[in-house]
Amino acid sequence: MSDHTELLPTAAPPPTATPLPTSTLLPTATGRQTWAAVRELLRGRRLMAAGAFAVLVAATAAGLLTAPLLGRIVDLVAGGEPASALTTPVVLLAAVAVVQGGLTALGVALVAGLGERMLASLRERFVARALRLPLERVERAGSGDLSARVTADVSIVAEAVRRALPQLARSCLTIVLTLAGLAVLDWRFLLAALLAVPVQAHTVRWYVRRAVPLYAEQRVSVGAQQQQLLDTVGGAATVRAFRLGDRHAGLVTERSAATVTLALRAVRLITRFFGRLNLAEYVGLCAVLVTGFVLVRADAATIGTATAAALYFHNLFNPINVALSLVDDAQVAAAGLARLVGVASLPATPDTATPDTAAPEVAGGSLKAAGLGHSYVPGHPVLRDVDLHVEPGERVALVGASGAGKTTVAKLVAGIHRPTTGTVHLGGVSLDELGPAATGGTVALITQEVHVFAGRLDDDLRLARPGATDAQLRAALDRVGALPWADALPDGLSTVVGEGGHTLTVTQAQQLALARLVLADPPIAVLDEATADAGSAGALVLEEAAAAALAGRTGLVVAHRLTQAATADRIIVLEAGRVVESGTHEALVAASGRYATLWAAWSTARP
Repeated sequence: MSDHTELLPTAAPPPTATPLPTSTLLPTATGRQTWAAVRELLRGRRLMAAGAFAVLVAATAAGLLTAPLLGRIVDLVAGGEPASALTTPVVLLAAVAVVQGGLTALGVALVAGLGERMLASLRERFVARALRLPLERVERAGSGDLSARVTADVSIVAEAVRRALPQLARSCLTIVLTLAGLAVLDWRFLLAALLAVPVQAHTVRWYVRRAVPLYAEQRVSVGAQQQQLLDTVGGAATVRAFRLGDRHAGLVTERSAATVTLALRAVRLITRFFGRLNLAEYVGLCAVLVTGFVLVRADAATIGTATAAALYFHNLFNPINVALSLVDDAQVAAAGLARLVGVASLPATPDTATPDTAAPEVAGGSLKAAGLGHSYVPGHPVLRDVDLHVEPGERVALVGASGAGKTTVAKLVAGIHRPTTGTVHLGGVSLDELGPAATGGTVALITQEVHVFAGRLDDDLRLARPGATDAQLRAALDRVGALPWADALPDGLSTVVGEGGHTLTVTQAQQLALARLVLADPPIAVLDEATADAGSAGALVLEEAAAAALAGRTGLVVAHRLTQAATADRIIVLEAGRVVESGTHEALVAASGRYATLWAAWSTARP
């Protein structure tokens, strides 16, 4: 029998017994808020922006000399001038190409650099705000929503900054200056070229009205799909235990189908968009050619001038198409940017604000919860009138079947969730009075989901105490039994671990988390099935490590293995969100109640 057996209910409730929580996505900024954030990011970088703009203007202006030089060559050839007369314009063409290439490369680099710096600032603001979000709010939205913003949305905006922004800047400048060049040649060429504008303007308006809501819906759909995949894969054990495989597979299919449908709608939209742009090019070029024919025939312009005008308009094809096609990228990037700004611009709330006054001093490490009740979905409580009192230095184990409410109690006590009813006091002070910062320094929660940060092992440990000495790090590792394997690493405590480095086992990662607990040294610690992911041998090692880490502090342990409960000072048994038993291991076994039944099943199943 596996280590999970003792906590499974005798008769699993039907899947429909517990309603699924309703997701409340994190906010998305409005257009006004997004542009306000962009202006704020530009503040202090205006000189760099002006320099980049000036270089791009110079590069574009240099490129516009190509058409009149070619027109000059046409006039020289048409006038029967000798070949030597072509030398000067040809040399000038080569010089223009070199100057334009150099200035364009410099301008694009400056624009991209400006965009990268602005994106870096926004990313830092996003991460800082995301890290201060109440975990309850993140869980309501679903971790997929936040992870989609951190990954997909950041990637989309970064790609727009690196590629689309410089191209858009160049294209817009080319369009404006080329139209000015047409006007210099002859104002009638400009009027002919502008005949394409109504078609283009109507196309863009038609497209934007449809693209903005479509891409916003698509980004939300991708977040929902990612969340469903996380729920299904991350909760695979629970899905299998309650035989929810078909249901979750159906949900994954449903989310994926919705995402694919939106993607196909976007493809059809962009195809129609480019078709209309091609029509605008045809109208404009025909108008310029007809105007040139009329003016040359009336001796109002030379063949070279008409050629230059046609080349000017033809050269507009690429920048206009680039600019208008970038409307597509811009809409996608704007949707992603609005999602980033929506989180980065969240106002300070009672959950995230730093209190103006100092938090009350916590006296000792007592933990008291009275009348705790909690509902993830209104009208469906998962906890009812739970009372809990843990004396300083006492270790209490929470035991119960899956879904009994153990993890919810742990999160309420640690301040991650706010109870629907009831109160929690740490050291005689309520969580509301303590505030987030003081609560984090008073109670630490360690779950089975441990993250090993990429980097040196000693840097990972110092996350809990930045100023810790090497001796303190080694003492913490030694206390939880991790020093032998840490010293055996290729570079000892300087070894790079995590992604891209040395991979730690599940047991080692959990010992690392317990060592962080020792370094942080909170008076109260909550362990939520901290040994659940380790095998039998690893679980025994972690039980010893957890006991050592809890020594000298108040401990609330959500017991995954009943051997953890048996060694606790007191055991509290939860069932259907209520406390049904409380007492020592010996007393509860003698009482022949729910705990005694679990213990008998556990003892029989053990080898």
